[in-house]
Amino acid sequence: MHFRKDKRKEGGMKELEYPFDGEYILKKKKSIKRKLLEEKQGGIKTKIAVLGGSTTNDIKLTLELFLLNYGIWPEFYESEYNQFYEDVMFDNPVLREFQPDIVYIHTSNRNIRAYPLLTDSAEDVEQFLEAEYQKYEGMWEKIFMEYQCTIIQNNFEMPYYRLMGNKEASDIHGKINYLTRLNEKIYAYARQHDNFFINDINYLSACYGLERWSDPFYWHMYKYALAVPAIPELSFNVANIIKSIYGKNKKGFVLDLDNTLWGGIVGDDGAENLEIGQETSLGQAYTEFQAYLKEQEQLGIILNVDSKNERENALAGINHPDGILKEDDFICIKANWNPKDQNLKEIASELNLLPESLVFIDDNPAERAIVSAQVPGVAVPEIERVEHYAHVIDRSGFFEMTNFSKDDAKRNEMYKENARRAELKATFTDYREYLLSLKMHGRIQAFEPVYMARIAQLTNKSNQFNLTTKRYTQPEIEETAADKNYITLYGKLEDKFGDNGVVSVVIGRVEKNACHIELWLMSCRVLKRDMEFAMMDTLVKKCMERGIDIIYGYYYPTAKNAMVKDFYGIQGFEKVSEDADGNATWKLAVDETYENKNTVIKVEDEQ
Repeated sequence: MHFRKDKRKEGGMKELEYPFDGEYILKKKKSIKRKLLEEKQGGIKTKIAVLGGSTTNDIKLTLELFLLNYGIWPEFYESEYNQFYEDVMFDNPVLREFQPDIVYIHTSNRNIRAYPLLTDSAEDVEQFLEAEYQKYEGMWEKIFMEYQCTIIQNNFEMPYYRLMGNKEASDIHGKINYLTRLNEKIYAYARQHDNFFINDINYLSACYGLERWSDPFYWHMYKYALAVPAIPELSFNVANIIKSIYGKNKKGFVLDLDNTLWGGIVGDDGAENLEIGQETSLGQAYTEFQAYLKEQEQLGIILNVDSKNERENALAGINHPDGILKEDDFICIKANWNPKDQNLKEIASELNLLPESLVFIDDNPAERAIVSAQVPGVAVPEIERVEHYAHVIDRSGFFEMTNFSKDDAKRNEMYKENARRAELKATFTDYREYLLSLKMHGRIQAFEPVYMARIAQLTNKSNQFNLTTKRYTQPEIEETAADKNYITLYGKLEDKFGDNGVVSVVIGRVEKNACHIELWLMSCRVLKRDMEFAMMDTLVKKCMERGIDIIYGYYYPTAKNAMVKDFYGIQGFEKVSEDADGNATWKLAVDETYENKNTVIKVEDEQ
């Protein structure tokens, strides 16, 4: 379990953003690390065991750079050469004492023990395949049993040569066929296990070029299963998986319009003359890019506009009959003549998001430079030709998906509902009357299996409403939920506009007659809706049912959570202590005189 004292400077090193110069990173990795350690004074701490079927030293060192750039501070265990299986299956006190949070298994087709011969029967091939697979499944099962941690497993890249030529893909004796079927068994396992993720080196090697990726020189000279120049590509991909596990994905786009979503300048050329649609090759490219962005909505990625334009002209362009994206696809549309960095900050504020949650897309390098300088933490990919926009964004890994919940799928609709709530709020002069008009219903219960992934996801987000910023992996959430020494609560909130999903999480550790709140967080999209009072009322009730008469709350200040500095005071707690860094302890005496503070949410809690 991880405490994060996040006082690092926001923003990443351009040298480590895609597209990067891999050879430069390998050559300068020591100086890059020094610079990262100087600039970033804290982050999420994690323990990663790198278990390799080949040499892994430069993979580990490069992976560390990308993780530090994401604000993740790794501590590593590294297996000896090709000891990945032995480290897991045989007693290893060093690994056991290390207690990894993540195990990364770096294997390749170099680790396949034997391939089918052309003389083998179909039954023999099946036996070979199952035996090879069982070696890995047995290892994964033991890791889960002994370490209750997350596993990242390479799939298998295709072979360097084809003995039978094209028939290798279809014949059951072919290496391509064999590796494809082995990969599918690994994928089936991944579909059945929440904390098991694939590092897709089959895709990476294809993108890089299989002949270059698998250059035998590096195997015979250094026992690297991939070309050394390709190591940054591999390490970046693994870092994106880990970044996603720890909730550091981006949440949405902020998009320019002219020469970004269409060709031409709508204010000068007129909407009817824009390059969009199937009539020209350039128009087709912009249409394809809009279609790519439209697909992102399936993942809950939100789209916003930041354009120097008259609003009327901007909307005319957006509603072009040949465009894929329409006005309803966007949450916020800022079309004016204000500086784009100012607009972006306003968009983040209206969405109750931190600017670092957003990706700014603009064809103009000057605008990109201004936003990068004025809005630290926001991602600003370097894009050049519209034909390559989607490629650069996709390979940057901004939205790497590890867990995908129903709440994620509904995120766009949730933000649109919030906009409707804001419109309603403007019609009221009495705030409590506005809250009552929402007809809110809350569901507050102990952690349930169906919500474990979402709860873990929430604990790892960069959240302004998080009093301790303690981070949990999903296995840790599951372990905590099963421990009778903890009180766990999740809160869902819905109203007449829609369901906000799981928006609040509380974890309290019970010691004798006291409950120590180790985690209290709430999604910023339900700020000022009194959900925090409803959660506290339920926590007090659960404590009283267990004979607990004291609740201790803790506040650990970070660069982001100043808004909850006085949270416990508002809840009626008494401050017990506060150190020079602002770390504070609060106490609440619990008895029958406690009066519920929530008066606007109808709560369904456990009976």
